[in-house]
Amino acid sequence: MAFDPGTSRRRSASAGAAAVVLMLLVGVFGTARAQTDPLPSWNDGTAKQSIFTFIQTVTDRTSPQFVPPEQRIATFDNDGTLWSEQPIYFQVAFALDRVKVLAPQHPEWKTKQPFKAVLDGDMKRWRPRARRASPSCSWRRTRA
Repeated sequence: MAFDPGTSRRRSASAGAAAVVLMLLVGVFGTARAQTDPLPSWNDGTAKQSIFTFIQTVTDRTSPQFVPPEQRIATFDNDGTLWSEQPIYFQVAFALDRVKVLAPQHPEWKTKQPFKAVLDGDMKRWRPRARRASPSCSWRRTRA
């Protein structure tokens, strides 16, 4: 059998097209399968099922416990257990950033504490004061 470069190219193109279609199908079906479970990292159990049941109940317009979208709220727990809350809370990071942004409008902050410490990046200067200010906070007791 003689080698025909045109046939070889067509076979390569067909194989390439088939590979692309296969990858697209795997991507589409893989995505669809992954989206069937909105909490894929959670273990199946009563807590996960309770969340699903609650959401189904409050979003079902025929349910007596239905909550209209405009009355729904979201709450977030900033108790220090999330990695992103370490070493400081979001609100503290925001406040520190705001001091830096507003500093040009307040030249006196360059010499006045605690602003000076924030502007100088001196975390040790202001953190001990925060601990002394509220010794009853559990996160301050455990992070000496």
